[in-house]
Amino acid sequence: MSFKHNDTIVALSTPPGIGAIGVIRLSGPKALEISNQVFKGNDLTNAASHTLHHGWVRDGEAIIDEVVAGIFVSPKSYTGEHVVELSCHGSPYVQQRIIEVLLKHGARLAEAGEFTLRGFLNGKMDLSQAEAVADLIASTHGTAHELALQQMRGGFSRVIATLREQLLKFAALVNLELDFSEEDVEFADKEALYKLVRELLDEVEKLRASFVVGNVLKNGVATVIAGRPNAGKSTLLNALLNEERAIVSDLAGTTRDTIEEVLNIRGILFRLIDTAGIRDANDAIERLGVERTMEKIRTSALVVYVFDVLEISTEEVAVDLKRLHTEGSTLICVGNKVDGWEGDRSLYPEETVFISAKDKQHLKVLEDVLYKSVTGGATAMDQTIVSNARHLDALNKTAAALIDVLEGLDNNISGELLALDIRNALEYLGEITGEVTNEDLLDFIFSKFCIGK
Repeated sequence: MSFKHNDTIVALSTPPGIGAIGVIRLSGPKALEISNQVFKGNDLTNAASHTLHHGWVRDGEAIIDEVVAGIFVSPKSYTGEHVVELSCHGSPYVQQRIIEVLLKHGARLAEAGEFTLRGFLNGKMDLSQAEAVADLIASTHGTAHELALQQMRGGFSRVIATLREQLLKFAALVNLELDFSEEDVEFADKEALYKLVRELLDEVEKLRASFVVGNVLKNGVATVIAGRPNAGKSTLLNALLNEERAIVSDLAGTTRDTIEEVLNIRGILFRLIDTAGIRDANDAIERLGVERTMEKIRTSALVVYVFDVLEISTEEVAVDLKRLHTEGSTLICVGNKVDGWEGDRSLYPEETVFISAKDKQHLKVLEDVLYKSVTGGATAMDQTIVSNARHLDALNKTAAALIDVLEGLDNNISGELLALDIRNALEYLGEITGEVTNEDLLDFIFSKFCIGK
């Protein structure tokens, strides 16, 4: 991707296909001039910013379509450049004809993410805000939307800016000492620097830890419903979804393969996976189903173990829980079919949730446990939450650099080496917001955007 932006780009900004309207966007120094050459109506080159103009797009004397032109004069636009948005009828043929005539008059086709890239390069947003634009477009539920919107509005950027500002002040003092090293002058208070770096490291660690929640808020969580045959797994799936999605039968081994559906609990998407019952299979097909169950369990972040309180002993529950335990995943124990049951609940694991899936009893309790198990009760607005893997990688490197600073202070290393470690931490923090960047990184980020954004 070329970072030269002395040309004018054009692209369809609405999804391709037939619709009521389509929006064709131009951005660049000649956006007003090129648009005006094909537009019959008001003179767009003299139009005020943030105004709409009705007219016709022509190819020579031939009229292509009736349109409304939205004018955004530099620097008061999304990209910081002159921007024109032509709202035309939603015919793919019409849209293509308009783009072709704009290309003929000097525009070029935009690359993926180039409008947002120009906004970043022109200082309209930082890099983390630009990435949030892509997240906002891709959001499929309320919490992902809320998280992306918070980041796009600069919430995360402000936290990073504060961390960098505090570290920059001490970096300046350390560098000043190096300039006066021959005069044995000390400008930086090493104890104060140690305290500051320790505090910064604590903040970075909080941000790193938040990625677990952020990833769930953004992408949802794979949740396996597992247990022995006839424990009520499919009944539970149907009850949570409030529809008959899985076949329910008294015959053991009815579910031979996994069934996947999505459950939204307070904005968190749980990708529920109903699996074959765990037991010694009687035939090859059922054996394959059990194998797939175990594979799903090994790769899922959350496992809901369902057991029949009427048919299984506490010892068997303990055996199953040990078998299902996987490093890095959360295991929730659910006792099913408790309607009319008067057993001793204290004999089961302390946090066991007791329900009746058939009668939909205590499902709200289970939903609360599911929600808290992956969020800790946090929401996107409770705190600054990291949801971008690139940001997490930069924070990991920042933490390592800050640890090097602390160890350097403990070992009384030279000012040159100390300054280098501080500079590394500043560079990694700067990578998040784009204060430190390179062409390859920008290519990687913006190539994932849709064309027209």
